[in-house]
Amino acid sequence: MFQSFLIKYAEIGIKGKNRYLFEDALLSHIHHALKRLDGQFTVTKESGRIYAHAGAPFDYDEVTEALTCVFGVAAVCPLKRVEDLGFEALKKQVVEYIEETYPDKSFTFKVNTRRVNKQYPGSSEQINRDLGEVILETFPQTKVDVHQPDVLLNVEIRPKGVNLYSRVIPGPGGMPVGTNGRAMLLLSGGIDSPVAGYMIAKRGVKIEAVYFHAPPYTSERAKQKVVDLAREVSRYSGPIKLHVVNFTDIQLAIYDKCPHEELTIIMRRYMMRIAEELAKKDNCQGLITGESIGQVASQTVHSLAVTNEVCALPVFRPVIGFDKQDIVDIALKIGTYETSIEPYEDCCTIFVAKHPVTKPVLEKIRKSERNLEEQIDGMLKEAVETAEVVWC
Repeated sequence: MFQSFLIKYAEIGIKGKNRYLFEDALLSHIHHALKRLDGQFTVTKESGRIYAHAGAPFDYDEVTEALTCVFGVAAVCPLKRVEDLGFEALKKQVVEYIEETYPDKSFTFKVNTRRVNKQYPGSSEQINRDLGEVILETFPQTKVDVHQPDVLLNVEIRPKGVNLYSRVIPGPGGMPVGTNGRAMLLLSGGIDSPVAGYMIAKRGVKIEAVYFHAPPYTSERAKQKVVDLAREVSRYSGPIKLHVVNFTDIQLAIYDKCPHEELTIIMRRYMMRIAEELAKKDNCQGLITGESIGQVASQTVHSLAVTNEVCALPVFRPVIGFDKQDIVDIALKIGTYETSIEPYEDCCTIFVAKHPVTKPVLEKIRKSERNLEEQIDGMLKEAVETAEVVWC
């Protein structure tokens, strides 16, 4: 029965004179999300409302899933549009809507009318009463409950017709991707970094990603796991350009020439250097990591301060204050958790020190890195230049 969807936004509505820019970006993302599906949809906007109209048969579940993955969408409402504005015709349409939408009529309800078209006869309160009376007479199993109804029937009387809807499917919220710049995500095979990328993309940031691969110490399956995670995140963020960096030689050099308790910190610093170089090449304005204070040795406040020292770009850490379970809950919600827990280790796990330093001293770390001076610049340059690009 549904041929249209009302798509609601929230935060975009307070953008003042620039609101149209965010609306247009959201329209574009909705259009691309629906373009991949079988139904032929037209996406339009009208006075604070965005609509998707189907021009061909479509899979309802497929469409609602696609729409609820678009950042900027606060809610999706399957819609019945009534073109005839006569009140008697509207009564019939309301009855048809209830009949088709709710097979079991044993529910409480409330009618909520909003008259955008002020020329329409009668007040909103009177229309609520009249339509409620029609529903009660036609479906005697129903009851009115104005406080906590099972069904809230929304009636929007607009200049070009009347919208009827009662189902409100929550969307992800946030801002349309691309309205707040670009950033580079350091993506591992763990639980945290995909969640971090999702959270920053939700704020309207277009994300790219970099993965540090260490063959033969890490397998091709470990690499594929990260590609799969990027594809899961891309359901929300749009296509992700994934840079796969061969990190083996750099890790072996660190292992051979630096104190083992400092391996993780020094390795992390070189990862940040490479990520920043790739970010600058692609006009990204920041880096993203999945670090959470105190979760592992490289994520103490001392360690984060030493890691940050090598970066000129800002580093966004959206899960910095989250407990592990908080991060797991989001990973489950967005569909990355099951892939993240697959037993394929990344390079950080393979080369971890037995007793890593938790309070590194910057001068000591710099002194250790001087052992790499003769060879590291060339290795960093090669790592950046030979990075493989995978579109996810």
